[in-house]
Amino acid sequence: MNASADLILDDDAVVWSVPRAELSERLAGEPLVIVMHGRGSHENDLAALFPLLPEGVVYASLRAPLSGAPFGMGGWTWFPPGEPANPALDTIDAAGRAVLGWLDRVESAFGAPPATAVLGFSQGGAMSIHLMRLAPYRFAAAVNLSGFAVRGPVAGDEALTARRPPLFWGRDEADPVIAAAGISCTTEVVPELFTVTARLYPGVGHGISPEELADVSAFLRAALPVDPADQVPAS
Repeated sequence: MNASADLILDDDAVVWSVPRAELSERLAGEPLVIVMHGRGSHENDLAALFPLLPEGVVYASLRAPLSGAPFGMGGWTWFPPGEPANPALDTIDAAGRAVLGWLDRVESAFGAPPATAVLGFSQGGAMSIHLMRLAPYRFAAAVNLSGFAVRGPVAGDEALTARRPPLFWGRDEADPVIAAAGISCTTEVVPELFTVTARLYPGVGHGISPEELADVSAFLRAALPVDPADQVPAS
């Protein structure tokens, strides 16, 4: 399978925080937060966090487009495993395009929300950063939990450098999963592109703590909603 080919997300697999019948009404006035799980997990995993995040927001937990089975794991993955914390750029680009295509379908069916943010854990955290690099005016803010940024130039980097939208980056320095090279790359890349809120959570490992969730909630409340004019190019 060519993992960098066109990918399509399963719309029916999305776990919403509100009934689908209410989406048009809710998205007319409430921000949308796209939630993305880690490698080998599934759409129901992070949906458990919905009640612990700010109210007045619509959350959508997506299923990654690639089955983990061909890579010797269960669940689903956003891109194939490769060099630790350094996936091939074309594979994460393909996953990003799949999420953007899904968002296009949502906005066509239910209307565009006043603001959209992205939140992900591990591989999903890498996706949250990468989506903003692919489409810098599409998203108001990003949350990267125990994830990383990929190396290499991305189409929207110049626009992000000018705009510097907010990014929350939470992790444990002793995370046993994310390679040191991925942390080093993220430390180099994200300050040039984002206004970064970085927090360390000792003892969490490769996980999410209640303290971290409280900080994420405060971050989202500050970042959403935003002035819609800030989400279009100045020109």
